Amino acid sequence: MTDFFRKFAKRVSELAGSVWMFFLAAFSVLLWGFLGPFYGFSDTWQLVINTATTIMTFLMVFLIQNTQNRDAKAIHIKLDELIRATGKARNRLVDIEDSTDEELEQLHQDFVALHEYFGRHREAIEHERRNQNEGGVIRALRKNHLFLISGSNRRSSGPAAEILIFLGMASSRLGRVT
Repeated sequence: MTDFFRKFAKRVSELAGSVWMFFLAAFSVLLWGFLGPFYGFSDTWQLVINTATTIMTFLMVFLIQNTQNRDAKAIHIKLDELIRATGKARNRLVDIEDSTDEELEQLHQDFVALHEYFGRHREAIEHERRNQNEGGVIRALRKNHLFLISGSNRRSSGPAAEILIFLGMASSRLGRVT
């Protein structure tokens, strides 16, 4: 039964979103409006369109919601696989959809701050990247990560070191698992 409904919902959703269905709906409304004078714009004439649109809307809500739920789940699974397969990604992001609104907002603010920081220090970061022989600034950040987070002597200063400190704070909030 579930498999039948899945296939049915997908097919109806595809049809309902087609250009032909739009034209059919527009034609139906025009036909209904054209027939108004023949029925004297009666209450029954108005009830026909109201009832038809209400029933169609009611049923379509459930079909479209089913399709959207499946699509969202499939996208999450694909993204989870990409995160899992990427060695440098934070594995904590795999199940982020289960986080509280506060955790999501904090993570969002962390990424906004990181984006702003990269924007303000783009030239310095690019300079550091050009001067690195092995893998660019990210590798330099990873090398310095333990020293900066643990509070030991800084082996680096400037934007790369500050970004690393920021990443360390964000990672600790997320319970980093890599």
